[in-house]
Amino acid sequence: MGKPTHFWGFIFLTFASFTPTGTSAECSRAALKEAITEYIKASTAGNPSLWTALTSNASYTENGEPVNITKGILSQALKIDHSRRFHDATACASLTELIVTDPIKPYVIHTRMLFDTNNATTKVHTVEALVTILGDWAFNATGYLHWNSLENWDPIPVSKRDDREVIKAAGDAYFDRWNDTSVEIPLGTPCARLEGGAYTGLGDLESNTCNLGGFPSTIVVKNRRYVVDEEMGVVSIFMEFPGLDRTVPDRAAPDSHIFRVQGGRVRYIHTVSHCFAYRCGMTGPVPGSGAD
Repeated sequence: MGKPTHFWGFIFLTFASFTPTGTSAECSRAALKEAITEYIKASTAGNPSLWTALTSNASYTENGEPVNITKGILSQALKIDHSRRFHDATACASLTELIVTDPIKPYVIHTRMLFDTNNATTKVHTVEALVTILGDWAFNATGYLHWNSLENWDPIPVSKRDDREVIKAAGDAYFDRWNDTSVEIPLGTPCARLEGGAYTGLGDLESNTCNLGGFPSTIVVKNRRYVVDEEMGVVSIFMEFPGLDRTVPDRAAPDSHIFRVQGGRVRYIHTVSHCFAYRCGMTGPVPGSGAD
């Protein structure tokens, strides 16, 4: 298996799209928003019981591994500095991005939820949390918060929104290119990429591009799980990153990419990746990560 190609010191770091089991109709954005609000309250309090939208038999994983929700990250009271929420009413799914800069226990967390609408209320039946900490790829929660604060993630005006298929295709093209050099990724200009805490948008913010060259050419990205929010112009892709962790090159690392698409082209990329070993076995400094 080929290893990812480096460029500018970074490594390009999210099941096929599916409708949650038992879901026969779209969800309301209001119900998805309410469930996420409860999730954030539970995370702030460190009390999973406050998350009443969660079904009693919900599947819960952290970094791809089953975890007892009462012993995982939800059992820790988090001082959340920033949250961003995406709602997929068509697939009854959501994605939440949390940034915690607590100097003792900093985190950047991407949480994907799937909802079941068989009952009168919308309930969460599947939760995938990608919890990154110091030692994960390019991790720097303070940097992540800073660069994030400079970006504009306002809702896309109705007249300028892309179709769901266009948004999803932009994210797929990014990963398809890793195994097919003929694929053209619709990267915009400007475009900026936030990776764990490292940022590509350090120069002229109006002319930056995410097309820095050196994309992988032999990496097959499978098991992609999607959340698409047309209002925000976002596709979130959870996946496993082959070859990222050098200590276990045959074991794909849990990874999440968020793509902001405007006018059919990628404007922002946010990505977090979990390492099995410290910094995925990389020696020397990881550019922009703050980890020595």
